Amino acid sequence: MRQKLVAGNWKMHGNLQMTQDLLKKLLKKQLPAAQLLVCPPFPYLQQAAQLLQGSTIAVGAQDCAVAQEGAFTGDVSALMLADLGVTHVLLGHSERRQYQQESNELVLAKTQAALAAGLIPVVCVGETLQQRDAGLSGEVVLEQAGVILRGLNRDQLDRVIFAYEPVWAIGTGLTASPEQAQEIHALLRSVVAKVDKKLAENMLLLYGGSVKPDNAASLFGMTDIDGGLIGGASLDADQFLAIGYAAE
Repeated sequence: MRQKLVAGNWKMHGNLQMTQDLLKKLLKKQLPAAQLLVCPPFPYLQQAAQLLQGSTIAVGAQDCAVAQEGAFTGDVSALMLADLGVTHVLLGHSERRQYQQESNELVLAKTQAALAAGLIPVVCVGETLQQRDAGLSGEVVLEQAGVILRGLNRDQLDRVIFAYEPVWAIGTGLTASPEQAQEIHALLRSVVAKVDKKLAENMLLLYGGSVKPDNAASLFGMTDIDGGLIGGASLDADQFLAIGYAAE
């Protein structure tokens, strides 16, 4: 059975004090059986890794470079992240696709770099409202995921997590209904199954997009939804834990 995963994407929020207060509050609570993952901004990764050392809460980064070292000012390599104790990395988030013009091919290259460094890539896919209104949701998601599925071998794919985040539901307060989210997750899993049925059975598929404690259980109760990629609610320890418990 797939273990549920609840990942918190802090985006560009936080400071040293907030990181300490939030993580210490999490550690003082009874943690859910679902795996918890926090993804702070780069400056606070080492602090988070040190505070969470020995706990069951994993630490992830929000991006990584394609290269592992070299003259790439401003970039952070997957090897550097692994050196800090980071275990996961978010890749292809819609905000990076939009603001940094990241292509599907670049996301694949970053995924390959993450895997080479021993990290677990959480690859984000999702459609805009315009694309959804045009009836292109499945087509867009499969195009984004397809580049990953074609670009990696079976062993590499065994370590990949997909996160379906409809762009129209990120930070807007709008949420795909459990049925809408399940439809896309089932489509994703069916495409993975064409590569390998066992792989499809084991792969984690997360949902992200205005997930809150009051809607988490209905979303996570769907057959093919294995947890969530949480934005704003992950900045509040009580809300994040409540979502974690909803995933059990």
